[in-house]
Formats: sequence, C-alpha cells, structure tokens
Amino acid sequence: MDTCYAALDDRVLVGDGLSWTETLRDHDIECVAAVPESPDRAFVGTVDSGLQRTTDGGETWRSVEPRSTAALGGGDRVTSVTASPHDPDVVWAGTEPSAVYRSVDGGESWTEREGLTDLDSESSWAFPPRPHTHHVRWIALAPDDPEQLYVAIEAGAFLRSPDGGETWIDRPGGGRRDNHTLAVHSDAPDRVYTAAGDGYAQSEDRGETWTYPQGGLNHRYVWGLAVHPDDPDCVVVSAAHGPQSAHSTSGESYVYRRTGEHWELAMDGLPDPNGLTRPVLAADSDGDGFYALTNHGLFRSADGATWESAGSWDEAYEQVPRGLAVV
Repeated sequence: MDTCYAALDDRVLVGDGLSWTETLRDHDIECVAAVPESPDRAFVGTVDSGLQRTTDGGETWRSVEPRSTAALGGGDRVTSVTASPHDPDVVWAGTEPSAVYRSVDGGESWTEREGLTDLDSESSWAFPPRPHTHHVRWIALAPDDPEQLYVAIEAGAFLRSPDGGETWIDRPGGGRRDNHTLAVHSDAPDRVYTAAGDGYAQSEDRGETWTYPQGGLNHRYVWGLAVHPDDPDCVVVSAAHGPQSAHSTSGESYVYRRTGEHWELAMDGLPDPNGLTRPVLAADSDGDGFYALTNHGLFRSADGATWESAGSWDEAYEQVPRGLAVV
C-alpha cells in the first residue's frame, strides 16, 4: 500500500489516507519529497526551520541544514525539494531567494549549483506576494539522465541544465514565466510538462521549445500537475481563474484531464469547486493512477476522470495543501 506524505500549512500527515499520523506540527510548511526506493525517507522544506529529514517514516525529524550553505542553513525558505529517481542518496533543494543545491549523501552535506542568479532574465524575476524576492518552485530531472535538470522559478523563468547545474540555459524556446509544477515521464524521456500561472505547456525536446495545448482548459491559472505512471499522454492538472481563487479555502478550483487534443473537466467524485483550494496532484507509486490532495481530503483515481475519497479527514486539516509525496 502507498505511503503518502501530505504537507499542509502547519503540519505533515503520514499515512495511507485511511489513517494519518501528524508530524512536524506548528511548522510553516512549503514542500515535501520522499525517496521512492525507501518510503521511510522523506524531506520537508519549511519557512522557519530549513530542510527537515525523516528516516523512519515521519516518527522523528531532524534538520539537515548544512552549515556551509547560507540559504539552506541560514533560515531562508526551502521552497522545493526533489529526490533523484536515479540515486536514492541524491537530493535536490531550492530556496528563496532563488538558489539550487545538491546533496549526494542523503542530505548530510550540500553544494550550491552556482550561476543561477547570473542569468540575464534574473533582473525580471519577482514573486508578486513578496515582490522583492523570488524562489525555486520546482526541480525535476530527466528520467533517463541524472544530469539533465529542469528548474521552475516563481516567478520569472523556466531554466534547464544539461550538466547537473554546472551551466544553465536561460528561458529556452518560449518557456512559461510563472511555472508552478514540472513533470517528466520515463516512457517519454524527452518530454517536459509544466503547470504555470500563465497556462499549461509541454515540450518534446527536453525544454528547448514549447507548445501550449489549451483547448478545453477554461481556467488558465494552472497549479497542480501529474502524469499517469503507465501513460505519458494522460495528464491531470488543477486550475482556477486566478491566484486569489486558487489559493483560498473560499475560492474556486477545478481538475482537468487530457488524453488527446483537448482538456475535459474531471470533477466526478471530487468536492464542489466552490470552496475548493487548488488540489495538489501526484501519480500513484504503484502505477495505478493518481492522488489529489485537497482542503477537503485525499482522493484517488485510476484514470484521472473519476475520483473517490481515500479516507477520513479532520476539520483541522481543511487547509491549503502544500505538497504531496506518494511512495
């Protein structure tokens, strides 16, 4: 059975949806990632406590802030974290202000992949709620190349690196500017997917050029994104009319599914869109479909079209979800 790490505003839930264990209570949570080969190992980025790591399924956590790294160890926001699909000891983290770090020993020590803020586009990067700064919102790695790195800057750029962050390619081929979630797929290793505030986009050449399939996608502020484990053409996203609607528990959000040329609403079994915060989406680790983490609970779907509740949900959990890792 899958282990889910569900990151909320102020805590992380660990469980299978039927029952939850609360961990990291009273922290300001930003993101979560887990190690596929070792479900008991996970990382949580916070605003107030740097990067936290568990090796026992969430029973205990400790800071893995490297003393030599100002951004991770100096109290800045850890806004993204990704466990490499190629090596269980390799972990990537992104921060605010924007910087990318890599650990090759499971989080014990870190090296900054320098040069990010030397790019020409950096002068235009800004995060609207805190316009004096910006951050790394998502990090993804090509499924067939551990050195091919994709980075989403919120807000300002899609970046890529062919050599593990030694060099950076700035805003290639018309990439989205307000990228939120990136995805890749092992059956289509050249493909990159992005859910962005300026719409959905897809690349077939490792992020070099992009297309913008929007047909049927009636809400263009796109946040969550997942791709079916067994079908790279089956994509689900969460979307809203704008950020205020997306990120509020009194707003209005939707889930869409795409298997061909057009998007279709995929709300069957999900809560009413009114009062639904943009769901965070993830692929099922067993290859059986999707998960959607919402402010009204965790939901499962085999095909992304119809959903069912995964289990109980306390009133205290009715928060804006921050991240979801399924292993």
